[in-house]
Amino acid sequence: MIFWVWVFGLVYAGLLVMASLKSYKKGRSAEEFMMAGSNVGLSLGVLTFAAALFSTFTFLGMPDFFRVNGVAAWIFLAVSDGAMVFFLLWFGYQIRMKVKGMEFRGVSGLIGRCYGNKWAGYVFFLAAFLFLIPYVGIQIQGIAIFMEAAFPGSLPSWGWSLGIVLIMLIYAEIGGLKAIIFSDAIQGLLLLFVIWIIGYACLSHFGGIGPMFERVGNIQEELLSSPGPQGLLTPQFLFASLIAILMIPVTQPQFTTRIVVMKSMKTMQLMAVSLGAFAILVILPTIFIGMYGVDKYQEYGRDDFFANAFLYDQPNFVAALAIIGLIAAGLSTTNAQIFALGSELRGLLKGNENSIMTKTKIGIFVFSVIAFFFSIIVIDQLVLLARVSFAGTGIMGPMILLGILSNRKVSSAIIYLSFAGLIIFLLSLGGFVPDMYFGIRLDLLLFITLGVIAVISHLAGKEHQFIREDDVKH
Repeated sequence: MIFWVWVFGLVYAGLLVMASLKSYKKGRSAEEFMMAGSNVGLSLGVLTFAAALFSTFTFLGMPDFFRVNGVAAWIFLAVSDGAMVFFLLWFGYQIRMKVKGMEFRGVSGLIGRCYGNKWAGYVFFLAAFLFLIPYVGIQIQGIAIFMEAAFPGSLPSWGWSLGIVLIMLIYAEIGGLKAIIFSDAIQGLLLLFVIWIIGYACLSHFGGIGPMFERVGNIQEELLSSPGPQGLLTPQFLFASLIAILMIPVTQPQFTTRIVVMKSMKTMQLMAVSLGAFAILVILPTIFIGMYGVDKYQEYGRDDFFANAFLYDQPNFVAALAIIGLIAAGLSTTNAQIFALGSELRGLLKGNENSIMTKTKIGIFVFSVIAFFFSIIVIDQLVLLARVSFAGTGIMGPMILLGILSNRKVSSAIIYLSFAGLIIFLLSLGGFVPDMYFGIRLDLLLFITLGVIAVISHLAGKEHQFIREDDVKH
């Protein structure tokens, strides 16, 4: 396997070097560095969005999630992602119309202008920081776990994590967002290829889809229905997860940025539709891998299941591809998220462009260091921690949508209530307040409450004109 790891690793490294050199441009503007010139075509657009969306937690997390919670996990992710595609078509049109003719400096900068209140940007940035850093951490940890299993005794887990962070920082510094988009394209294709090779091998173990479900049903019948053997996939959990995933294009800045940098409205719409097909293709084989784990490794821990299903049970060249595929998935996704946080910070800073960019790059370095330390201490399940990230930023959804959609002067009350909702949600994660009220999940209750307040604020608002930067200059 080591031979194949070197072969595929050198090919992948060569592609990254080519991408970074192609993206590097001496004397480039901040817009070119942070926004890739806002001229991304359809193929790159689909792959960069998909790579940012389907990452380490899909590669490793979803097979384990199916193994533990059963086939109703399909409703949790695949059905929700399908719904998100339709929402993306609508929201993509709205935000592109809002930022037309102006420089986009992240969601933080945009909603600060929409409300005429800098605290709107600060509240969103705080939510993005608090929930994206853990999400980045689990990507890094997933790679470290896998590499430690592939090369036992070579490096401690934190050593692999540190290596990933250093590569990520160097790559982002050289090429900016355009290099990250090229990296995403490589990762998206590699992820799809590898996950299907392993998924097909796992399905062949059963002799087909029918025998697979029959075998799993004989082992543990609860795996074939909702809410699953753990009782997790209840209707309320699935509905709350649906809302959290629907809000991903709105509240996860790495995705919002990718909507804005598409070269045209038509390209963005075609990208959204193509993303739906990609989602089904990449999630389907994770069922086969998860059910394979039920049959052979039900009593095993997460790490042992990963090592056996993706490495030891596969031919050497497939195991090597899995290693490189996971590295690619982790690198592109962590790069996208850390870079997005830098873009959000840039939207809040004032001063000349050189000073802002220097502070932005320092911020990206600091965010990476924090994510590294988080990757060492995180112990939660990959998928559930990712869902917490979606839910936490999703609370900001009503405030963002109100600012973007409303052409009226609306009350700033939604800003402070969103901040209060964020604090309450954090307290629930720490166990300081209950996570259920009146039989309703707290995250769902917070979203509904803030959504109703946003609608009332819109109806009660006064007509006003959204002022763009170009209007101020003239």
